[in-house]
Amino acid sequence: MGPKRRLITDTFKVVKRAKKEEKQDKEPAAPEKEKDLLELQQFDLDWRYGPCTGISRLQRWERAELYGLKPPQTVRDLLRRSGEETDYTHCLWHDYPL
Repeated sequence: MGPKRRLITDTFKVVKRAKKEEKQDKEPAAPEKEKDLLELQQFDLDWRYGPCTGISRLQRWERAELYGLKPPQTVRDLLRRSGEETDYTHCLWHDYPL
């Protein structure tokens, strides 16, 4: 009988490395922001709440609420949570001269 075949792991032990959790924490932030912005864009495209040019999204939401149009509460919460970030405050058509 010939010599016993040895495995490479007999000489070099397998060492499992710890996964970095920092990258996992940062990755969901971008898709969440994209999801939020998509919801705000849908609010901009819905003409039931009036025109969105010339005013901020929060002003448009408040105006729609004043006239009893029942805009989505999630949009208001999203706008309040985002603060003064221009991606959230300005409407979809803000960059275009209308």
